[in-house]
Amino acid sequence: MVRPCPWGKVKCDHGQVITIGQLAKHVGVSTKTIRVYHDKGLLPEPDRDASGYRRYGAGHAIDLIKIRTLAEAGVPLARIRDLRSATDDEFRQALHQIDTDLSSRIRGLRATQKRLRQLADGYSLAIPAEVRSHLAQLPRFGFTERWVALQYDLWILVFATQPDTAMTRFHDEAQILADPALREVFLDYDHAHDLDPDDRRIDDLARRIVSAIFERYGTGDLPGHDARAEIPALIQAAVNASSPAWRRLDTLIREQLGA
Repeated sequence: MVRPCPWGKVKCDHGQVITIGQLAKHVGVSTKTIRVYHDKGLLPEPDRDASGYRRYGAGHAIDLIKIRTLAEAGVPLARIRDLRSATDDEFRQALHQIDTDLSSRIRGLRATQKRLRQLADGYSLAIPAEVRSHLAQLPRFGFTERWVALQYDLWILVFATQPDTAMTRFHDEAQILADPALREVFLDYDHAHDLDPDDRRIDDLARRIVSAIFERYGTGDLPGHDARAEIPALIQAAVNASSPAWRRLDTLIREQLGA
């Protein structure tokens, strides 16, 4: 019959000894790990036989299983070493705290997993269904996949940072794209991505965009020019970073709006 071997209380080999390789195989760790545990004082070194080899008993195997379980739960090795000298009550309290911490980590990992799945599902919950439906229609009007992907990212940023005004901004853009003439301006903006920054078409497009802005909004407060303009500026910076032509187009638009 196997007799219990309390951790650190009784030396109990029960006469049955095995090699370090056999111990590693049975417990599911490497021999290198066992040697590390020896060096750090977690697992007492056993006696050696006449040939100089370590020989391990059942007590070592039980201790090693406990160490492995705590280490896999994220308990630092120094903390595991301290637990070897803990009383039964201290050990139970420590295990309870470890279990509580592990439960908290699991909740955090599940939350992270949920967010990753949302991203994998095409930002299913990052932006409203109405916005997703609108963006899905853009290729039908001739917009490039690059433009659609950029719009997804930008609307995610808008809804995350300005949820109170995001839908108003979205409806404004949706109305603009419903107008064939204004939609043509957006399409030309999209297709200007690969133009040379000095292409004369960039200058013409900038004038058309400024004209459309003044026609729609007048000369008063323009979209993105409110007290929280840092977010629109951040969005425009992301757009400009993807294309030298777009960057020059933005510069021309700002110059003409300022004038």
